[in-house]
Amino acid sequence: MSLYTISDLHLSLSADKPMDVFYGWDNYMNRLEANWKRVVTNDDTVIIPGDISWALKLEDTLEDLKFIDALPGQKILIKGNHDLWWSTMAKIKAFFEENKIKTIQCLFNSCIEVEGVGITGSRGWFFDKPEAEKKVILREAGRLETSLKAAEEKNLKPLVFLHYPPVYEDSKCDEIMDVLKAHNITTVYHGHIHGSGLHRSVTECDGIKFKLVSCDCIDFTPFRIIL
Repeated sequence: MSLYTISDLHLSLSADKPMDVFYGWDNYMNRLEANWKRVVTNDDTVIIPGDISWALKLEDTLEDLKFIDALPGQKILIKGNHDLWWSTMAKIKAFFEENKIKTIQCLFNSCIEVEGVGITGSRGWFFDKPEAEKKVILREAGRLETSLKAAEEKNLKPLVFLHYPPVYEDSKCDEIMDVLKAHNITTVYHGHIHGSGLHRSVTECDGIKFKLVSCDCIDFTPFRIIL
């Protein structure tokens, strides 16, 4: 039983947002499916930290979620900036039950125990926005704090997944970084960055390692987490 992660699937089975117009994304769903089935088994768990579907409404995610549900393993989703379909947990759970989606659950202000560790995280937010959006950053930092505390209350080692990277080039989101450092987090898995942005991503800062797992940056293959 293993843990994997892959972010930014940007599925669009019910939306007119073809990703193959972008360099490197040709035939990406077939590549993703083949690579996923090659490395992930039904006993494994895959964490998907954001930008899952281009759908604007929850009901329009059905084909995308069915695609994910049919892939091997259990899946844990975290909201990304493009996941405008994301609703309350009660509505999402009811939608999953109604449509017999059995291998997917969502992480939101919580911790999910897998393989004796605590899966934690939040969406995060841009750190270069104007002061007027500071409250959004503080809210996301609070959600991360809540998630980490939930793991610690269960005496679980937390694994942290964010959609936005808290560091990028020479910029840093102090609010998110302060939470990570307060809880002695040493590794963070994140998405959001694509294409040439890979070369501007940061792999280590303030003693914390960062792993970019956007699907186009890891060859559309789930990345295995070594515990």
